[in-house]
Amino acid sequence: MGVCIRYKKDESEAASILNVGFLKILNNLNKYKSETPFEAWIRRIMINTIIDDFRKNRKVKELIEHTDFTDFDVTDSMIDFNLADQLFDADQLESFIKQLPPVSQKVFNLFAIDGYSHKEIGELLEITEGTSKWHLSSGRKKIREMMQKAINSSKVI
Repeated sequence: MGVCIRYKKDESEAASILNVGFLKILNNLNKYKSETPFEAWIRRIMINTIIDDFRKNRKVKELIEHTDFTDFDVTDSMIDFNLADQLFDADQLESFIKQLPPVSQKVFNLFAIDGYSHKEIGELLEITEGTSKWHLSSGRKKIREMMQKAINSSKVI
C-alpha cells in the first residue's frame, strides 16, 4: 500500500491499484524465482501496475507530445533537500509530493524514491528522457517552493 499511496492522491484509488496488483501477484506466483527477494518482486509488480493504470488513464498525453521540454539547472536551490529531511517529517514530505501534477509526481517517485533512471522512466511512461528530466526538475522546484512556504509560515514540526 505504501508504494501505491505514493503514486495516487486518493487513498481509494491506491487501494484499487493495490487490489489489481495483488491479483497480478497471485496469478503469477508460479513465475516467482527464489533468487529474487520476494519484497522486490512484489514492489516491481505494484509499480508496473501503477504505470499500466497511468497509461490506461492518461489524459495529458497530447499535452506532453505537443510541448517541447528542455532541461533546467536546479543549482539555484532555495532550500537544501538534506536540511528538508531534518525539518520535515515523512508525512509532510509525502503531502508535498502528492500536490505535484500527476506526471511530475510519478516521475519524482520513480526517480527519487524507486531509483529508476530517466531512460527507464521515459520507456515506462512513454515520454522522452528529456521530458522525464523536465518533470523531475519541475517537481523539485515545486516541492522546494512548498517547503519554503511551510518554513516561512512556521508549519514545520
